[in-house]
Amino acid sequence: MASNRGVVYTGPGKVEVQTIDFPELVNPKGKKINHGVLLKVVSTNICGSDQHMVRGRTTAEPGLILGHEITGEVIEKGSDVEFLNVGDLVSVPFNVACGRCRTCKEQKTGICLNVNESRAGGAYGYVDMGGWIGGQAEYVMVPYADFNLLRFPDKEQAMDKIRDLTMLSDIFPTGFHGAVNAGVGPGTTVYVAGAGPVGMAAAASAQLLGAAVVIVGDMNKARLAHARSIGCETVDLNEDASLADQITQILGVPEVDCAVDCVGFEARGHGGEVQKEVPAAVLNSLMEIARAGGAIGIPGLYVTEDPGAEESTAKTGNLSIRFGLGWAKSHSFFTGQTPVIKYNRQLMMSILYDKVQIAKAVNVEVISLDEAPKGYAEFDSGVAKKFVINPHGLIPA
Repeated sequence: MASNRGVVYTGPGKVEVQTIDFPELVNPKGKKINHGVLLKVVSTNICGSDQHMVRGRTTAEPGLILGHEITGEVIEKGSDVEFLNVGDLVSVPFNVACGRCRTCKEQKTGICLNVNESRAGGAYGYVDMGGWIGGQAEYVMVPYADFNLLRFPDKEQAMDKIRDLTMLSDIFPTGFHGAVNAGVGPGTTVYVAGAGPVGMAAAASAQLLGAAVVIVGDMNKARLAHARSIGCETVDLNEDASLADQITQILGVPEVDCAVDCVGFEARGHGGEVQKEVPAAVLNSLMEIARAGGAIGIPGLYVTEDPGAEESTAKTGNLSIRFGLGWAKSHSFFTGQTPVIKYNRQLMMSILYDKVQIAKAVNVEVISLDEAPKGYAEFDSGVAKKFVINPHGLIPA
């Protein structure tokens, strides 16, 4: 049998590269399926959502094979796969979706009803998301392949742009989804909370959508410097000045048209509270600075259970949100996992025809599979990088 290796969560703060089973055309229950394909992984990325699990902030059990941001080459296909061929280079949406249920037919693939027995929505290598094996590995199985996979039209062209195209599996559509749902369009003013990879993807998406000004807020000075390097204004949340005051210094008014939360449930307070974890800090600050009648896109992750939370109520997903403020200002809130298929084709075309440089925006650094534990540690330290794992050495220098 062919060999396989993958990145395995072994306990809070720990990941290891281990020998794992070679994938088979079976579902998480072990049932034979014919609608899937096996992929040789070309690139697979470390995501901030992975870090939540590795930090011990979810109910993930040791032994979980990580990785939901996957790009690969088809090496085997099931008998029911009609429209893909061995040798095709494809992007894998992080959503596992059947393509048959009500929500999939509504393009809400983040909440597929048939791929997870415990709740709506499935994903690769993630806690409570259906048991699908993760793709931070050499090889991986993808089900419902004809529906899920995005085939790149020209393999050679795609490999030339693989650092950009690898972002189509998650963070580029996720950032774009947050910007679209926040109402970003030509001439708008936008505030993006968080200068990590998803935040930078949202900022680049806002620029692609024609925003007049994109402001990024964070506490990490290296990440803020990177945001400025791609043309964003920034606010440093370490400062005692309020977010509204800092926005006024940039725009002349204390509000923006559109706001995007790219931080999620591990948020911290601003200014004097900067070291204290305040899970609702970002949501409350966005309600303060979003204009009346505005919208707030929330691609940042929030969980139903957070065993590592400092606040007792947050352990069960209950946050102290100033909902009355959002109600009074008639805000619209858009939450949930991004339905990647809704956006990935148009974003692929934007990459292929040089309308966006998403790898530059998120500051890609390519590493080997064996370097994955080091990549996790560096990412957790707050470096302004997006780590892309290159398991077979196929990404050109």
